[in-house]
Amino acid sequence: MDESSLWYVFAVIVIVMLAADLWINRKPHHIPFKSAVKQLAVWIGIALAFGVLLFVVTQDSTKTLEYYSAYAIEEAMSMDNLFVFIIIFSYFGIRDEDQHHALFYGIVGAIVFRAIFIFAGVELLKMFDWLLYVFGIILLIVALKTTFSKDDDQKENGIARFMKNRFNYVDDDASRGKMFARVNGKRVITVLFLCVIVIELTDIVFALDSIPAVLAISDDTLVIYTSNIFAVMGLRSLFFVIHGGMQSLRYLKYGLGVILLFVAFKLLAHSFVEIPIELSLLVIVGVLAITVVASVAKNKSEAKKIQSQ
Repeated sequence: MDESSLWYVFAVIVIVMLAADLWINRKPHHIPFKSAVKQLAVWIGIALAFGVLLFVVTQDSTKTLEYYSAYAIEEAMSMDNLFVFIIIFSYFGIRDEDQHHALFYGIVGAIVFRAIFIFAGVELLKMFDWLLYVFGIILLIVALKTTFSKDDDQKENGIARFMKNRFNYVDDDASRGKMFARVNGKRVITVLFLCVIVIELTDIVFALDSIPAVLAISDDTLVIYTSNIFAVMGLRSLFFVIHGGMQSLRYLKYGLGVILLFVAFKLLAHSFVEIPIELSLLVIVGVLAITVVASVAKNKSEAKKIQSQ
């Protein structure tokens, strides 16, 4: 097996897993916590296993570490983006049992749109090296915005508000869980369809932040795209795992801000300082671990104070 064959392996994995996921969750239903954890474990296991296969085929440890670093960055940014998805579902009044299907179709769209952005980004970097500085500035702005933004800033999604005010759609009990409905003999969109479109557009905005970040890690299209898509595909399971406890990750935005600052520095200083990929992976994983541990410790401390009162 050569490196080009990994594209076929990746395609088969994605198609099979999407088909299996669609079959298992073919009927609208609530995703229990334990089931979501199992599904998330499967997605993470597949992503990690693909990294091992990448090393076995290429015998390139640097490329493998780039893959895992890009995967870690995308997972971190996806966790922060889940807050926005919760806001979108709440804004449109999407039932809990219909949220998985909305995310599923959103993921399918992300596979297509991120392919366009990633392949275009890699080719542009090959032609215009100075774009790395542009990406660095973009990430610096995003890092500062992420770190210092107030929680109230995310209470309403501008894209959702615009779409809801501009399009006619059906929102009744008969159309719940459906993408289209018939009204007076005409086929019209439902609120679920409109929600999926908003998720797609929102993910494109997210990609404008996350793709420059992974381009700072690697310029290998296989590494960037596979790591990005595996992280995105596990997003649905991650959503239902931490849906109820997302607010407990109080330090997540600060950790993500630090990671983005680090990546921005790597891009802006790439002509003067070469940061080893091993150090990049260590920083990304280390900051995420510290963020989670600090959040859990703070929550336990506050819980004890409440109990002692």
